[in-house]
Amino acid sequence: MRFFKNVLWAATLVIVAFPVSSEAIRFDKNWVEQGFLRLWSNDYELKGDVLDVGSDGTVSLLYRRAPKSIANATKAAWNWAVTESVKATDLTQKGGDDRNLALYFVFVDPASAEKMAKASARKLLTNPNTRALVYVWGGDYKRGQVLFSPYGPKTLKTVAQRAAGKGRFSESVDLEQDFKRAFKQEKGVLVGLGITADSDDTDGKIKAVISNLVVE
Repeated sequence: MRFFKNVLWAATLVIVAFPVSSEAIRFDKNWVEQGFLRLWSNDYELKGDVLDVGSDGTVSLLYRRAPKSIANATKAAWNWAVTESVKATDLTQKGGDDRNLALYFVFVDPASAEKMAKASARKLLTNPNTRALVYVWGGDYKRGQVLFSPYGPKTLKTVAQRAAGKGRFSESVDLEQDFKRAFKQEKGVLVGLGITADSDDTDGKIKAVISNLVVE
């Protein structure tokens, strides 16, 4: 069945009403690391407003369910810094796509929101009804360029945010507009947030920090 059919959306949006607000997302016990088979996990230090990330030839996903208060979120902002970087890679190549950091914003259609919001990250990201925007610090692409993800060409889209290298930046993104650019359709309900650091393919090292993540 085609994802996000206009008729289904119109009917469901009348029934499903989610509040809209700006919310600071703290790095706390709500975030859970999801490892990948046969690969070592990263080091994540949860410090409230700050997340320290270390990756040494490793890769994993740190994931949390999105609060219902930001289910209809259209924008996000955060600070991030990298003091040790992997080299630029091809982010479209499965098994060769190391990146310093990536932030996942995971959406589903309104009709599936309640059920899918409780799914594990692995189940959610492999579901054909899921759509995820992945903002990446890595590779060597034009800022804002949308790339097909090798792990889900139809369900995951990479948005190149920063090229591989060290630095410190503040980001502000338009989830609604980027979703339209990436998937050619209206966004759904935000149900999950994820963060990765990936250095296993190049056997590299990453030292990074993400702070002051706000979604509205």
